[in-house]
Amino acid sequence: MGTDQLIDRFIGKHRWATLTVLRKNGSPVSSIVAYAVDGDALVVSTPGSTFKRRAMEADARVNLCIMSNEEPFDFVSLEATGEVLTENIAEATKKVFKNIEAVGYTLPDPLDDWLVQQSRVILRLTVHRRHAVLRRFGG
Repeated sequence: MGTDQLIDRFIGKHRWATLTVLRKNGSPVSSIVAYAVDGDALVVSTPGSTFKRRAMEADARVNLCIMSNEEPFDFVSLEATGEVLTENIAEATKKVFKNIEAVGYTLPDPLDDWLVQQSRVILRLTVHRRHAVLRRFGG
């Protein structure tokens, strides 16, 4: 299996990552997020009032680091640009919840009401560069 396929497999297998955005002064701020693959992009569901949303609107450059759950820690670091989606986000939100259902999260019902109540947005990440250290992953 080639490196690109191995990275894609690693991304598809995991569900949690550290998203780093930039403050106005350029300093980084990181937070843990659930993500899902959505075509050729990755998506994150978050309340619309979060700092990560505001920061991404000011500076679209982000980094998403996906890490394995056990030592030695394998990881994939993704340099990306992000856009904030506020409309037609139900399908992307469903993908994120599908990816985290195995650890006890369930899709809110009714979803459309929850999206409005939470002022949810989707952060859609377009990856430009990938870096990985995958020592154990592959089996």
